[in-house]
Amino acid sequence: MTESNKRKIRLTIPEQEILSPGHLACQGCGAALAMRYALKALGPDTITAIPACCWSVIDGPFPYSAAGVPIYHCAFETAASTAGGISYAIKALKKKGITALAWAGDGGTFDIGFQALSGAAERGDNIIYVVYDNEAYMNTGIQRSSATPYGAWTTTTPVKHFKKAPKKNIMEIMVAHHIPYGATANIAYPEDFIKKLQKAKNIEGCKFIHLYAPCPTGWKHPPGITVKIARLATETRIFPIYEVERGVYTINKKVPKPKSVDMYLKMQGRFRHLSSEAIQYIQQQVDANWERLIKLEQAFGS
Repeated sequence: MTESNKRKIRLTIPEQEILSPGHLACQGCGAALAMRYALKALGPDTITAIPACCWSVIDGPFPYSAAGVPIYHCAFETAASTAGGISYAIKALKKKGITALAWAGDGGTFDIGFQALSGAAERGDNIIYVVYDNEAYMNTGIQRSSATPYGAWTTTTPVKHFKKAPKKNIMEIMVAHHIPYGATANIAYPEDFIKKLQKAKNIEGCKFIHLYAPCPTGWKHPPGITVKIARLATETRIFPIYEVERGVYTINKKVPKPKSVDMYLKMQGRFRHLSSEAIQYIQQQVDANWERLIKLEQAFGS
C-alpha cells in the first residue's frame, strides 16, 4: 500500500480503537467488525442498548465488556424503547454530544422488536438504530427470521423446505414512518458506513441504519471470506447501498455492471441446494428490486 493510500485511510476511518480484542465473536464474524466501525464513527460518548442477540454474547460475561462504552442489556423486544429512554435521560440531564444507540440483530428488529422500533420512529425519539443483519436468529441456533432471504437453508427451513417467502423490506417500512434519515450500509464498505453514522449523529430524531453483516457459521462459508461475500452482495445488487434523507433517495453505490447472483449464492452452503431455476428466480427478483429502487431515486431524488 502506498503512503498516499495510507494517509487517505487515516482520513476516512478514525484511528481510535474503542472495541477491545478478546471478545467472544466467532471467527470472521461480520457483526464484530460492524461494532468496531460503529464505535470508531460515534466515539466513546455513546450509550448502547443491546437486546438478546449475538452481541449480547460477543460483548463478554459480566463483569467484563469488550465494547468500551456503557451498555444496557435489555429484553429481546426493547432495543428501541430502551435507547429512547436513554435519549430522554440525556436530554433531562442536559448532556451534550452523547449518542443513544440501539444495536440489534435482524430477529430483534424485523420481528420481535419491531413494535418498539415503530413506536420510537413515530415518536421521533432521538436515537440511532442499527440492525446488523445476518439474516437469521444466529445466536439461538440459526432459525429463520423475516430477514432470511428466499431460498436459504436454516434449521427451521431445512433443505427440502427452504424459505419460500421473500425478505422483508425493512428500509421501506422505516421510510414510511417519515423518519428524518434511513440508510443501508455494508461492512465491506466501512467508509460509507462511518460517514452515514456520523451524518445520523448530527440529525435530530429517529435514525435507522440497515447494516449487512455476514455470519460464517449460519451462512456456511469460510471465515476468511466474510468481507468478500459482503462486497459481492452489493456488486450483485442483492443488497443495494442507498440512503433516504427526509424523503430524498440517493443510491450511494450505482453498480452499473452487476455480477450475477450465482457468484454470491455458490459461495455459501446455505444456498447449495438451489436448482438453476431457483437461482434464475432470485436473479429476476434482484433485477426487479433494483429497477424499483432506480425509479424511487428518479422520482424522489435530489
